[in-house]
Amino acid sequence: MRVAVVAGPDPGHAFPAIALCLRFLAAGDTPTLLTGRKWLDLAGREDIGAFELDGLAPVPGDDDGDSGAKIHQRAARMAVLNVQRIDGLAPDLVISDSITACGGMAAELLGVPWIELNAHPLYRPSKGLPPVGSGLAPGRGFRGRLRDSAMRALSARSWRAGLRQRAAARVGIGLPADDPGPLRRLIATLPALEVPRPDWPVEAVVVGPLHFEPTTSVLRLPPGDGPIVVVAPSTASTGAGGLTELALKTLVPGDVLPAGSRVVVSRLDGASDVVPPWAVAGLGRQDELLSMADVLICGGGHGTVAKSLLAGVPMVVVPGGGDQWEIANRVVHQGSARLIRPLTAAALAEATREVLDSPCYRQAARRAGAGVAQVADPVRVCQEALGASA
Repeated sequence: MRVAVVAGPDPGHAFPAIALCLRFLAAGDTPTLLTGRKWLDLAGREDIGAFELDGLAPVPGDDDGDSGAKIHQRAARMAVLNVQRIDGLAPDLVISDSITACGGMAAELLGVPWIELNAHPLYRPSKGLPPVGSGLAPGRGFRGRLRDSAMRALSARSWRAGLRQRAAARVGIGLPADDPGPLRRLIATLPALEVPRPDWPVEAVVVGPLHFEPTTSVLRLPPGDGPIVVVAPSTASTGAGGLTELALKTLVPGDVLPAGSRVVVSRLDGASDVVPPWAVAGLGRQDELLSMADVLICGGGHGTVAKSLLAGVPMVVVPGGGDQWEIANRVVHQGSARLIRPLTAAALAEATREVLDSPCYRQAARRAGAGVAQVADPVRVCQEALGASA
C-alpha cells in the first residue's frame, strides 16, 4: 500500500506523522511524508521518503487571527499547490493531519480515499460535553447540564461559521460544498485523555499516542541520588514562556527539592545559557529520560503529556494557548497532575513538592498509561478502512 502522509511543521503534528510513517514501513507499506522543510532530513534518516509541503507560509491577505480562515482557506490553497505532487506518488491512501487539512482536500480532488490523523484527543463538539477548550469536566445534575448546554449554544455559532468557511473554500477549488469527511479518524491518544461522550463518531478510532524521538542521544544525569525532575518546555508557539528559566532558579536541591535531586531540561533547541551544577539541559530522548523520572514539569502539549503517562510519570502542567488548557485540565481531572496558572516561583515550588510527595499522582499516571493496551493498531485500521471502501 502506498500512503501519502500530510502534516504541518509543528513538532506536535510532524512527529506523530513521522511515527505513523514508521508504523507503515514496519508493516511493509510505502509511506511518503509531506511536511515542513525542517524535518525532511530527519525523515530521510529514518528511510521515509519526504517532500516539502508547499504553501505553509502565509501570503498577503491571510488572517491568522481567524482560525476558520487559517484552517480552511489556506487548506484549499495548499490542496491545489500540492495536488500534483501527491498525484505523482500514486497513493492508494492519503493521511491528512486534522490541522493541515489540505491533504484531505487534495485527496478528494484526485478521487483517492483519505483518513484524518488527530495527534490529540477528539476535539469535535458533542451534545453531551462542555465545549472543547473550556477545560471543564462534564456538568453534573440539572445545573451542570444547563451550564454545558448554554456554553454549547454559544460555541456553536463559531462552529457553524467554520463550516460555512470550509464549504466556501471547497467550492472555490471545485469540490462540493458538503464535506463527506474521511473514511476514518485516527485518534492518537490514550483512552484516559478522552472524555466519554454519547455521540462518539463511528469513524473515529483511538489508536494510541504516536511518538517519535528526533534524536538518538541520551542526556547524562547530573550527580546525585535524589528525585529526578524533568522540565520540558512547550515546543508550540503558543506555549507558556519562561518555564525553563524559572525552574532553574527555583527548584534548588536541599531547598525547594530534597537534597540530591536532579533537574533535567529536555528541549529541542539545545542547552540553556546558564545551567547550575545540579541540572543539565539539552536535546535527548525523552522516552529514556521519563523512564527514570519522578515528576515532569511541562507545558501541556498532548505529545509530552501522553509520553509521560505512558511512562507512569506524574506532572506539573503549565499550559499556554491552543489546546494546552484542555489537555492540562483533563490530566488534572484524571488525577495525574497539578496545574499552574499563572506561573510563579511559589506556585511552581509548591506544586512540584506536592506531586513528588503524594503517591496518588503517580498511581493515577500509571493507570492512564496502562490504557494503551486498549487501543487499536493504526495501520490495521487504515488497511481495513481501505479494504471496506474498495
